Amino acid sequence: MSSLRLPHLFAVPSLVYAATLWGLVWYPYRLLNEAGVGGVASSFFSYALPLLVMGGLHLRALRAARRQWGWLLAMGLSAGWTNLAYVLAVLDGEVVRVLLLFYLSPLWTVLFSRVLLKEQLNRAGVAVMALAGGGALAMLWQPGEWPLPANGSEWLALSAGVMFAFSNVISRHLDGVAEGAKAVSVWAGVVVLTLAGLALRPAELDFMPDATATTWLLLLGVGVVIGSMTYAVQFGLARVPANQAIVIFLFELVVGAVSAYFLSNERMGVQEWIGAGMIITASLFSGHMVNPPEKHER
Repeated sequence: MSSLRLPHLFAVPSLVYAATLWGLVWYPYRLLNEAGVGGVASSFFSYALPLLVMGGLHLRALRAARRQWGWLLAMGLSAGWTNLAYVLAVLDGEVVRVLLLFYLSPLWTVLFSRVLLKEQLNRAGVAVMALAGGGALAMLWQPGEWPLPANGSEWLALSAGVMFAFSNVISRHLDGVAEGAKAVSVWAGVVVLTLAGLALRPAELDFMPDATATTWLLLLGVGVVIGSMTYAVQFGLARVPANQAIVIFLFELVVGAVSAYFLSNERMGVQEWIGAGMIITASLFSGHMVNPPEKHER
C-alpha cells in the first residue's frame, strides 16, 4: 500500500518545485535578453534542448497515446503559447503584475473544466470567480480608462494564463496518457511556435556568431531547468485535480514577488496589493469551486 501511495506523496512537492522555478526563471531570461538573445530565440533553444535530448525516450509512450494525438496537439500548442507568452511578458513587463494577470487562471480553469471534465460550478465557485474578477479590476483600474491590461506584456500575461488553464485541464483529461508523452507535446509545442516566430523575426538569431560561452551555458542551464519543470508539472497534474493545482502554483507568486524585489527592485503600490489579495484569495478557494464530476463515458 505504501508503494502505491508514494507517487501521490511526491505530486504536491513536484508542483511546488515547478512553481518555485517558474517564479525565478524570468531572471535568466532577462540576462539572456541583455546578452542579445531575444525572448523567441531563448525560448526556442531552452525548449529544443529537452526535446532533442529526452524526446526520443518517450516514443513508445507517444505511440501508445496515438488515439489521443489530437488532444496532445491541443495541449502542446496551448502549453507552448503559455510558456512563450510568459517569457515575452516578463522580459518587458513588471514581474508581479505579469504573474497576477497570469494567475487569473481560476476564472478560465472552471470554464474549461466544465466542458472537458464535466465539473459543475457551485455557489462558492461563483463567489470565487467574482472575487478573482474583482481583483483584476482593482489592479487594472485607472480613472477615466477601461480596466484592461495596460500594455503588450500584460496582454501576453493574460493570454498565457488562459492557455495555462486550458493546458492543465487537458492534461487532467488525458489521465491515461504517460507523463513523458505530455512533456514531449509541451516541448514540441513551444518549438513549433518559436520556429514560426523566428521565421517572422530572423534577426533574433543574429546573436549566434558572437555569443560567448557564458551565454551558451546559460541557455543550456535554462534548458535543463525547463525540462525538469515540465516533468514535475505533468507528474503532479496527473495526480492532483486541476483546481487544486492552481492553488499550489500560487507559490510562484511569492517567489516571483520576492525575487523581483531583490533582483530588479520592483515594488507594488497599494492598488496592486489590493488586487493581489483578492486574486490570491480567489485562487486559494478555487478547490471548492465545483461539484463532483458527473459520471460520463470516456
